[in-house]
Amino acid sequence: MKLKDTYPLYLANEAQQPNTDLAVTDKFTGEVATRVALADAETIAAGIAAAHAAEEPMRKMASYERQAVLQHCVDRFTERKDELAYALCIEAGKPINDSRGEVGRLIDTFRIAAEESVRMLGEVQPLDISPRAKGYQGIWKRVPIGACSFISPFNFPLNLAAHKVAPAIAVGCPFVMKPASRTPLGAIIMGEVLAETNLPKGAFSILPAARDGADLFTTDDRLKLLSFTGSPDVGWDLKARAGKKKVVLELGGNAAVIIDADADLDDAVDRTVFGAFYQSGQSCIGVQRIIVHDAVYDAFKAKLVAKTKTLIAGNPHDEKTFVGPMIDVKEATRLDNWIQEATAKGATLLCGGKRDGAMLEATLLEDVDPATKINREEAFGPVAFLIRFREWKEALDIVNDSKFGLQAGVFTRDIFKVLDAWDELDVGGVVVNDVPSYRVDNMPYGGVKDSGLGREGVRFAMEDMTEIRNLVIRRKQV
Repeated sequence: MKLKDTYPLYLANEAQQPNTDLAVTDKFTGEVATRVALADAETIAAGIAAAHAAEEPMRKMASYERQAVLQHCVDRFTERKDELAYALCIEAGKPINDSRGEVGRLIDTFRIAAEESVRMLGEVQPLDISPRAKGYQGIWKRVPIGACSFISPFNFPLNLAAHKVAPAIAVGCPFVMKPASRTPLGAIIMGEVLAETNLPKGAFSILPAARDGADLFTTDDRLKLLSFTGSPDVGWDLKARAGKKKVVLELGGNAAVIIDADADLDDAVDRTVFGAFYQSGQSCIGVQRIIVHDAVYDAFKAKLVAKTKTLIAGNPHDEKTFVGPMIDVKEATRLDNWIQEATAKGATLLCGGKRDGAMLEATLLEDVDPATKINREEAFGPVAFLIRFREWKEALDIVNDSKFGLQAGVFTRDIFKVLDAWDELDVGGVVVNDVPSYRVDNMPYGGVKDSGLGREGVRFAMEDMTEIRNLVIRRKQV
């Protein structure tokens, strides 16, 4: 299997090849793997105009017609699953088994959207709550918000794009999408499949673009919603410049997992290793802070270090590889510097810590100074560290001592501690007896504080992409 030499952009449902200006590299070898068309400001403006013009025909599509489009995508992605996984492995450096897993989630997300597309429910609401409203009845329904702007990230370039595209089609919103410039191929293949359907002209444009050339995705007032997944600094800046449109942000995290004294340590170790080092830790819900009860700290640490040392790193095309390269040398160098800062300020390096280009070893630390970047910021790479606790409230306080709040994991057999965590942790979700890195694509997913605004998960994204339209009926009293 090999990539095509060039890939187009998609403008108003049609493939166009105005240039081959965007080089996409193989993240393991560093070599140019293919070239993709890059959209300029004029092309982006044309895509927005087309999406705006497509609002009415998209709104008038019947539910079964939208469902048919989504089901076509499910069928075609299933047929092309090997191609999608191969492209993802190259453009993101994601180990091939993880790449296959993401393709599976892409298919799941479109399948869920196909199911939900015919369940756009409303409500009959009694209004006669007082004498002045006698004879009045209310009915409300959801209607598409209009043209949407999507900006997707490099770490899950298939599924995180799907979490924007599939709900938009389900509700009848046209859209323009800017995929991450380092990993555009998945979105381009998605466009190729969408172009096979009978979506109205202008329903979608997929436009790889340089960051400094993509301002229109944020500022154009014809766009009614901006959905961005990426770094907090960029996300909050976009929100400040988005004008009157609704903004949904899925940003970063430095997720924590609590290992209580009654936890199954072997199971907790297996899941924590997965959560910390899956796809080289480049996940906003990757395990970064491991908070372990004093009674089991030493035993858990020994098992965790031993398990981490068995992870195979290297070529992501190798079936045995678990840790592949980070997205580029710059990011690997940044995180390497954070590790060095932590050890210079007293942290103990338990394993890993070596870097070769974009490859960074799976790394564990302990005794980390709370003021260091590895504790305060999002590592977004294969690094985690252990913290000791004695009282349950102390563990909860440690989780909350963060500017982020995306998800948290809790390993305990005590239902009352579970309920405490659900009540007290300032996060978007609590995962019990598993790591915060776990996500199912139909659940509400998103964070608080610097981790963002709004929720993904198909049904919840559909709510953001629609508005409630009310109807009040008065029956004259005889």
